[in-house]
Amino acid sequence: MAKDTFFQKKATINAGGRLIDLSSPRVMGIINLTPDSFFAGSRKQSIEAAMAQAVEMLAEGATFLDLGAYSSRPGADDVSVLEETDRLMPVVQAIVSEYPDAILSIDTFRSKVAEVAIKAGAHMINDISGGQLDEDMFATVARLQVPYILMHMKGNPRTMNKIAEYEDVFAEVYDYFSERYHQLKMLGVHDVIIDPGFGFAKKREHSYALMSRLQDFNVLQLPILAGVSRKTMIYGLLGVTADEALNGTTALNTIALTKGANILRVHDVKEAVETVKIWEMCK
Repeated sequence: MAKDTFFQKKATINAGGRLIDLSSPRVMGIINLTPDSFFAGSRKQSIEAAMAQAVEMLAEGATFLDLGAYSSRPGADDVSVLEETDRLMPVVQAIVSEYPDAILSIDTFRSKVAEVAIKAGAHMINDISGGQLDEDMFATVARLQVPYILMHMKGNPRTMNKIAEYEDVFAEVYDYFSERYHQLKMLGVHDVIIDPGFGFAKKREHSYALMSRLQDFNVLQLPILAGVSRKTMIYGLLGVTADEALNGTTALNTIALTKGANILRVHDVKEAVETVKIWEMCK
């Protein structure tokens, strides 16, 4: 197994006053509060359904729950800030009330949604746009002093597939991280996690090229999140559906771990936790 012997990556993040050790990989469970996310099994449109999913994922070993109320699948419809907030906040409030020890990540690119959720008890922001779709996001994260997941994407969910062109995808994504992390650091953001954005404004070959060089992002000395769960880079390659892509997801998650991933963002927590346990025994 590959070990990072040259670069000392940041190994902890502060989530609501709790220090989370990422030197052992962690699992983030996906809860989509949307009617149109690409994987139907992740859609939880009632508070009861979302709470049941949260309980199950926590019991299975998820360190983080990632709540999203705006579908980022290719071609997804736009929704207003109000609609996104209305979908999100009842679930945030319910989980915070019933499971105060749960660490909640908010999957949004809007600073207003991020701020409302953090003030209601959420702990970190997962921004698919890396601050590109809301010029106030970086300043908001700095003011709130919460961990921030910086993902790479070009365009937005409605346009990203049309602009998935690169001369050197790794170099472009690396430069993007380097530049935007510098901006965040200058604003005083302490905890940044990078996510290459597999499948976001990337053709299949781009996503696999990034996975093949995932370990090279360790030069940035930042925790890495890998989000490949049931994506088209898996089911399109294998000629199956998203419903049938769990085995391929487990295989790719294992590869991500060998290349330095610190967080696996997944629909299937139990399988990912088992993958981490087995991988750690082989290090």
